[in-house]
Amino acid sequence: MILITDGGSTKCDWIAIDDTGKRLAEKIRTKGLNPAILTEKKLKKIISGSEELMRYKSEVTHIFFYGAGCGTEKPRTMLTHVLQFLFLNAHIEVQEDTMAAARACINHKDEAGVVCIMGTGSNCSYYNGKSLEQRVISLGYTLMDDASGNYYGKQLIRDYYFKKMPQTIRLAFEHKYNLEADFIKYNLYKQGNPNAYLASFAEFMFLNKDSEYIKTLIKKGFRLFTENMIMQFKEELKNCPVHFAGSIAYFSKEEIMEVAEEYGFRVGNFVRRPIDGLVNYHVNNL
Repeated sequence: MILITDGGSTKCDWIAIDDTGKRLAEKIRTKGLNPAILTEKKLKKIISGSEELMRYKSEVTHIFFYGAGCGTEKPRTMLTHVLQFLFLNAHIEVQEDTMAAARACINHKDEAGVVCIMGTGSNCSYYNGKSLEQRVISLGYTLMDDASGNYYGKQLIRDYYFKKMPQTIRLAFEHKYNLEADFIKYNLYKQGNPNAYLASFAEFMFLNKDSEYIKTLIKKGFRLFTENMIMQFKEELKNCPVHFAGSIAYFSKEEIMEVAEEYGFRVGNFVRRPIDGLVNYHVNNL
């Protein structure tokens, strides 16, 4: 049995297949498994807490894990050790989520492209047809992650408290969320996964996309992402498209296309959930 995993900070999707690509179980979902944020103990608890995963643990021969927070050696190694501890018979490969996006978005194995992730967090890499090139190391949601779910959640809360929201949007925001200061601070500073908590507010944008305020907010965040991340590959953009993975990108297609035109780069594919493309990739490369 082969497990293919798309791990974000908010949620983690696992698909079990055999060596012919046949799915052996329904998609299994756990909480997010970002090893740059969670402790080894917490990672073990989340994975071992899934009865569905533990039911198959002795049958798993390979795990291909692609995840947020796996772009640097220390967290990647920690997660590898956790998976080896729980799945004793499995060969483990842990890679960053940008590789998952590249394999899911790019049409042909040896094709080059700039690949962006815009989900709970955000990132951008150049895939030369064989390997990824990362020119900026992500420092996570506190300092980076422009145009991500947690970025937009933060902006919405700030605009609410600074009274920059139009009144109709403000009332709708109040109705949907608990915006008491103590509640927000408790979730940000005393609970785990504050990035995922912030990202939970981003859904509000896509429920209110007819608002000019929301459209402007989305484009402002994507312009920042473009200037800081995409344009570092200015030379590569002359010959290849920019692909996007993640729910924030998927539901912001219109705004992304408008900003792409402003900056003069070509947009490629949008993939909401990379895991479906990953299954196809691994079936073809077993």
